[in-house]
Amino acid sequence: MSVNKGENGLRFVQAEVEVPGSPEVVWQAIATGPGISSWFVPTEVEEREGGIFKANFGMGMESESTISKWDPPRSFTKDGDGMGEDAPPVATEWIVEAKSGGMCVVRVVHSWFASTDEWDGQWESVEQGWKAFFITLRLVLEHFPGQSSAGFVTEGVANSSESEAWAALTGPLGLTDASDGQEAHSGADSPVLSGKVEMAGNGDEKHLVLLVNEPAPGLCDLMAMSMGEQTYVSVRFYLFGETAAAVVSKAEPEWTRWFAERFPTEG
Repeated sequence: MSVNKGENGLRFVQAEVEVPGSPEVVWQAIATGPGISSWFVPTEVEEREGGIFKANFGMGMESESTISKWDPPRSFTKDGDGMGEDAPPVATEWIVEAKSGGMCVVRVVHSWFASTDEWDGQWESVEQGWKAFFITLRLVLEHFPGQSSAGFVTEGVANSSESEAWAALTGPLGLTDASDGQEAHSGADSPVLSGKVEMAGNGDEKHLVLLVNEPAPGLCDLMAMSMGEQTYVSVRFYLFGETAAAVVSKAEPEWTRWFAERFPTEG
């Protein structure tokens, strides 16, 4: 999708997804710290106008913005999601729109004023990134609405091509050439993982989302992405239920050790 351009210099990108649940349930998932953390990245939210919104993307990357509009359970806007010191300031609006049949549409809109297309490519990438995370949001609201959650991410860098790194990640987990609906079980030399593929990346995209029952009920997101001559790889878990935190405390070090052997972050 391309950046939308207005005559007054306003530019924006947006992404949306249809999810199950009432506006109140969906609002808890997209406008509270525990809710956002259950499908996105660890996030803290001061739920008020003027409140601080902090998101931790890992590997030293954090984002902080200020809530300028707060209208639960319909919308909120936060300011300060720029691409850096020289980038134009960006406002991000989140909207929940009730639909028939117990469904809602969630829409996120990033908008900024600029006279050139210097930043368009970066925001188009952000738009595509939301579409991937929105798959997780939809599955969370479908299978685990309102449940307590805990999660973790393991990540590393491979000195190999994207295809080679993806094979090294997915092969031991029983996910070689995985397709939608495929059952998966990790091998004896890998951390415990079992579940069903809910989304396999399109074409050459190296991305899988699994509905898992081990190490606990929840979701698992796997991806590989080229970064110059190296490849970034990650496995992110979102686990649910009263035992989720205890499972994370055991599973995270196992996955960290396994990843470090294959994809050392020092590259």
